[in-house]
Amino acid sequence: MLEAINSVVTAINGVVWGWPMIILLFGTHLYMTFRTGFIQWKSVTKGIKLSVTKDPEAEGEVSQFGALTTALAATIGTGNIIGVGTAIALGGPGAVLWIWLTGVFGIATKYAESLIAVKYRVKTDDGRMQGGAMYALERGLNMKWLGLLFAIFGGFASFGIGCATQVNAIATVCYTNFHIPRWLVGVVVAILTAIVIFGGIKAIANVCEKLVPFMAIFYVLGCIVILCMNYDYIIPALGVICRLAFTPGAAAGGLVGSGIMMALRFGVARGLFSNESGLGSAPIAAAAAQTRNPVRQALVSSTGTFWDTVVVCAMTGLVLVTTIMKNPSINADEIPDGGVLTSLAFGQIPVLGPIILTLGIISFAYSTVLGWAYYGERCVEYFAGKKVLLLYRCLYVAVAVIAPVVALDLVWLIADTLNALMAIPNLVAVLLLSNVIVSETKKYINDLDAKDDTPIPVIKD
Repeated sequence: MLEAINSVVTAINGVVWGWPMIILLFGTHLYMTFRTGFIQWKSVTKGIKLSVTKDPEAEGEVSQFGALTTALAATIGTGNIIGVGTAIALGGPGAVLWIWLTGVFGIATKYAESLIAVKYRVKTDDGRMQGGAMYALERGLNMKWLGLLFAIFGGFASFGIGCATQVNAIATVCYTNFHIPRWLVGVVVAILTAIVIFGGIKAIANVCEKLVPFMAIFYVLGCIVILCMNYDYIIPALGVICRLAFTPGAAAGGLVGSGIMMALRFGVARGLFSNESGLGSAPIAAAAAQTRNPVRQALVSSTGTFWDTVVVCAMTGLVLVTTIMKNPSINADEIPDGGVLTSLAFGQIPVLGPIILTLGIISFAYSTVLGWAYYGERCVEYFAGKKVLLLYRCLYVAVAVIAPVVALDLVWLIADTLNALMAIPNLVAVLLLSNVIVSETKKYINDLDAKDDTPIPVIKD
């Protein structure tokens, strides 16, 4: 019976994460890039500066930086470390180029979905900000039924993608490297998670503001050390990545490219999964930000894709490709596990390499647990009401306790499928509200300090 269910879910997952979804997501990235006048440039030049600029007089629950780091906490996860390695193993080194391009163009979609999340956000009678694809669909397009579907998919996906798989990854790395019992890891992570998430968005944002910069800088420094060790292979690696992104062939160190279709498929899929642009998750956090107008926070939120994919994933990819080229004994074609490739790369740093990788996986995974807890709360509250939030938090913590000691293959597949299904309602909102996005962009892009005086509707809990 279980095998039959697993086969059905696997088949569904293959469909929802297949070519139609990849084309829809990447196509939306390209479309919104042109509709917004290549907003990527503004995102990098102005969004990064705005992300560390406080605006306490604006309406919202947390700072712009707090909203960004909460979103980054959920976005930067084990996919940035292990996922890139898997893409290279299955799609060849050319997949790295497609991961990077997905991030570059995905900035526009992250900008667009965050803009409408802020524009159509609401406020509860106790002062909490609520927003995301569900409110954009309900208030912007009068499609509450589709907003409910998004919220249902997101709420249930949070238990798997956001909690179970992440805690299991933490338990695995702690047991493998430090021989800490899996059950003990589950209990500790559950306690730490409960302490934070029962404090709401302000507590989550407060932790993420400190954890995210630390974990990202720590991991990137490790990548820089490895690239310095492999410095004479950086230029050749870039050439191999670009060449094998479009043509089949072989390169030094067991690197094999299967051509544009395989590189595109696994590169784009891993990039989309990593940066979550188009899935509608990050805008839920963006809606809670203190911001003067929707464009201001949209620019800040879009920098999340820049950091996640254009920087972190790209560096991981370059580290892996240079390592394989430097060490011909590593045959990437025979190692389908991205985690093994990444471990071999960081193993080049004596003593500290495995420690950096281990701490990176732990901090990335735990931050994802916190970020997705908030996403799940907002989704569950939308379709079931405030009264179920205590139950949701208790279930979320319970999942963290049991995750290290149960088989998660089926849980992962179901959650991954639900995660992909979140994208469909969200992309409907982005595409059908593209005229609103363009109009708001023209209105505020050259005067980001302008205040949007449109009253935020107050709803009853």
